[in-house]
Amino acid sequence: MSVAARLDRVLKSLPQTYAGPGGAVAIVKDGEVLLRHAWGWANLERRIPFTPKTQFRICSITKQFTCGLVVDAFPDPSVLDADVKARLPLLEGAVPQTLHLCHNQSGLKDYWAVAMLQGALAETPFGNREAARLIAATRGLQFTPGTRYSYANQNFRILSDILEARTGRAYSELVKARIFEHAGMETAFIAADTRSMPDGGDGYEGTVDSGFRPAANGMFWAGGDASIGATLDDMIAWERFIDATRADADGLYRRISRPVAFGDGTPAAYGFGLARDKMFGRAVTRHGGALRGWRSQRLHMESERLSVVVLFNHNASPGDAAKELVAAVLGIDEPIAEGNPPKPAWLGTYIEPETGLFVRVAQSDARTLSLRYLNGPVDLKLQADGSAKEDGGELTLRPSAEGLWFDVPEDNQRSLLIPADGTPAMDIAGTYRCDELGAELSIADAGGQLYAACAGVLGEGRMEQLQPIGKDIWAMPCPRGVDHFPPGDWTLAVQREGKDIKSIRVGCWLARQFSYTPKV
Repeated sequence: MSVAARLDRVLKSLPQTYAGPGGAVAIVKDGEVLLRHAWGWANLERRIPFTPKTQFRICSITKQFTCGLVVDAFPDPSVLDADVKARLPLLEGAVPQTLHLCHNQSGLKDYWAVAMLQGALAETPFGNREAARLIAATRGLQFTPGTRYSYANQNFRILSDILEARTGRAYSELVKARIFEHAGMETAFIAADTRSMPDGGDGYEGTVDSGFRPAANGMFWAGGDASIGATLDDMIAWERFIDATRADADGLYRRISRPVAFGDGTPAAYGFGLARDKMFGRAVTRHGGALRGWRSQRLHMESERLSVVVLFNHNASPGDAAKELVAAVLGIDEPIAEGNPPKPAWLGTYIEPETGLFVRVAQSDARTLSLRYLNGPVDLKLQADGSAKEDGGELTLRPSAEGLWFDVPEDNQRSLLIPADGTPAMDIAGTYRCDELGAELSIADAGGQLYAACAGVLGEGRMEQLQPIGKDIWAMPCPRGVDHFPPGDWTLAVQREGKDIKSIRVGCWLARQFSYTPKV
């Protein structure tokens, strides 16, 4: 089957496989546009069609442009290290350097996750004032800078704030003059107000069965973490710019896609606002973006001079769609596994000792496990050697004589999980305070069921039902953060002296190591 025939088959299936109001996809191969297509509606209510010129929120894809500005204006980013320190006046201990921010190795606790501990609701307005307040109030890190990876959106907000202060120009001016104009991204802009797009396009929530409704957002994005709006044609221009400058050792994309490492020399899978991994055995650089009702993905496979862009104005997976398109171009049919491996004897709940977070492993089907630890469920495929590995990634569970090993290469982390056996006591109702945040956690026994809610400078959060995990371990769900994805279920680990509660340690993958003590 020809490339054109394979692409036609995938293209016809996309609106059904990833059902929603609308979408757009593009493929650039060898510098030429192989595919440029849009379908559906940018606004259902106003009957505005989704076209390659529809304005779209690319959200966290913004991060690579911010890092591009940093290395373009400051070839040695370390000259900005003092600027980073100045923006974290209350931070105790080691201070992250500029490159730690670029590579998500800063140790900072994600400020949109922290916002939930500060009482934010999913629709709480969050803008410049709230961002500055949470960043300046930072007191502690969740690991020593350069030793681990953890996604923290404010890494890139801090970078863009420093760029503005250093150059005396707004981020919107800088990215337009230094990147958009050079790349031919003629209509890209800063889409700060997430309530609406200038051309009327909207993001949607829902399903085909329930129907789709406009997604309500309260974010105001003015900085370098997620603020850019662009059309499919703008993103095509970016991918063509990448190909056109591929031979230039000092080309912008070449510089931000170079290999990076942790402080101990271990290769890192993220750097300069780009994830580095493999697809069908070939190296790719990529990034996705998400806000309530908006999902995007772009990737570049250098060895094949291949780029793919996927934009959905609903919550389907653009990463999966991008993989389908890559497979169609390369003529790859994934093999179908034969036979079913035995059911693992190590399903259940554990505690990861370094982070103190719970790890829950359940079986989804005969060959797939579902793991909860990060900011959402991760599918693991059972392997012939009895281990389970992330589908399309490197996260691995390995049973051994010592117990269950948990390998997260992306985070530069390896640990032996602790089984979380037992039933937690119900005696934890009360109010607890976190001095680091100046925030409170209220736990109530409502007729024999425990519920908890957070409160702080951003308001009072909703009551969430606690789930028993193990002895003195509870989980508090966080259905969604203020940006889109939930930061991850919160682990509540009760620390005792005898039978008395000394503190409750609260954390999720994006923001952890918070200590709450009983309020007197």
